Amino acid sequence: MSEKKETPERQRERLRQEELKRNRSGSMSDGFNRASSGSLVDLVNSLGWKGTGILIIIIILLFTIGSFVFNR
Repeated sequence: MSEKKETPERQRERLRQEELKRNRSGSMSDGFNRASSGSLVDLVNSLGWKGTGILIIIIILLFTIGSFVFNR
């Protein structure tokens, strides 16, 4: 039982990082494409759970305020 099990989230991130290291030209192409469209995965990973929660609350507030303003 001394074996440490990797969570699925950490395993996905480790495999993603290994793929980026192995395939430099593909990741450069992905970087150019991602810059134009953005990547939700990278955004959420960089913000963490608190930042993601704040972002969701802000989006809900903006939607609510916008619906009141534009329905008049």
